[in-house]
Amino acid sequence: MLVHEIIQRGRAGDIAIVDKGRSFTYADFALNVKKFRNRLYALGVREGDRVGIFSRNSAEFIFGFFATVSLGAISVPINFQLSAPETAFILKNSESKIVLTYQPLEVENFLDGFEVQQLEIATFGETDFEVDAPELPEDFDENSPCMIIYTSGTTGNPKGALLSHKNLVHNTKQCSVFKCTPECKILCVLPMYHCYEWTCAVLHSFYSGAEIYIMANFKPKDMIEAVRREQITDIFAVPSIFSVVGALAKPDDFKSVRYAVSAGTALPIKIGETFKAKFNLPLAEGYGLSEASPAVFWTSPGEQRAGSVGKILPDEEISLVDAHGNEVPNGEAGEVLVRGDNVMLGYWKNPSATAEVIDSNGWLHTGDIAKRDSDGYYYIVDRIKEMIISMGENIYPREVEEVIYKFDGILEAAVVGVSDKLRGQAGACFYAMKPGKVMNMHDFKAFLKKNLALYKIPREFHQLDALPRTSTGKISKKQILADFQQSKE
Repeated sequence: MLVHEIIQRGRAGDIAIVDKGRSFTYADFALNVKKFRNRLYALGVREGDRVGIFSRNSAEFIFGFFATVSLGAISVPINFQLSAPETAFILKNSESKIVLTYQPLEVENFLDGFEVQQLEIATFGETDFEVDAPELPEDFDENSPCMIIYTSGTTGNPKGALLSHKNLVHNTKQCSVFKCTPECKILCVLPMYHCYEWTCAVLHSFYSGAEIYIMANFKPKDMIEAVRREQITDIFAVPSIFSVVGALAKPDDFKSVRYAVSAGTALPIKIGETFKAKFNLPLAEGYGLSEASPAVFWTSPGEQRAGSVGKILPDEEISLVDAHGNEVPNGEAGEVLVRGDNVMLGYWKNPSATAEVIDSNGWLHTGDIAKRDSDGYYYIVDRIKEMIISMGENIYPREVEEVIYKFDGILEAAVVGVSDKLRGQAGACFYAMKPGKVMNMHDFKAFLKKNLALYKIPREFHQLDALPRTSTGKISKKQILADFQQSKE
């Protein structure tokens, strides 16, 4: 199966998409994809060409994507919150000569002569064509590239994870553990350019013949109202969203929800416990990365286990290894390696970076550390790059953060490694308090001493009004560290 064939699984008269008061059946969906497809072809888009999509969540985003890949071209979704130079880099690097955009992009000064045709996505499908674009040849390979997801690196420019039709379809099928049916209504609130939302909330919903409700951006009260009004059954979001709406919503507001999933970043156990207690709805947790299309571990409905991201998905291999590449036993921490048809083809035009993460045996080295229990449940410990080595001791920030979240009054927290002349590195805690709460540092440190080994306790504490976040709502440790280092200059 090719990605654009997924929509054929929906019943023609069933609602596929609800967006800004508009409803599209699966038949309407197919018709709009055809209109977008015809225009793209008329503009010269052919197999292997790249087409950028710079847009907030919308039905037109979906039409543009499906139309692009149905021509054998490669879709390049772009984070709409990027600056002009960052957007220009992606357009140049992917060689996207066409970009469907929801607003004019002021990127000309950063393209170095590379020409990009900007076309308004909202009106793109309004042109009719007497002759339809030809179908793909019968021998078009499912291993052909389908999508480039640009991943933000800790340093330098982002890398483009090149995903094939097989990658995305395989991962979409693996999401059958969600137990989604045509009767489900899925909320699409995270940006569609994010691989987590795209595969799990969009592609899998259509594969299941279900309906998605689109939000252009996250507004807590609007989301709560949408869940209640539309009788949403499935929500895919990040911890910060569940924390915010969990505090504002009434228990009855989420009565229709059967499955709520947190991914994108680690879910603090305290947030999960609070949400479950209020709504009688346990938060499931998952784990993945763009290079794996993205899902690697997932929790099935009714099988939630505190702190666990679930089990491995069907038709997937996982290995947890130590620094020497040796498999670690249950209960011990090791780097997550994944192998299967969901693993990317490689990084776009970057063979050296590809070789660094995919070894000769096809294992994708994720850079994340996890443990496995005797029942086959996995627990993400931390990222290798975020691990703090202080006086020779390994400190996993997530473990420390879990304890910090349990202290009364803490709203959000992040622990990052900073330079320390004596220890090499030391942990620094950045936190924000709940409204009306005041930090008592003496009590806070006493609490940490009671619950953590002395070497794990942060050496510095910094209160912020709010922690900076990425465009998908994750706490941005990269920005926290940059701001901290700048303040020291």
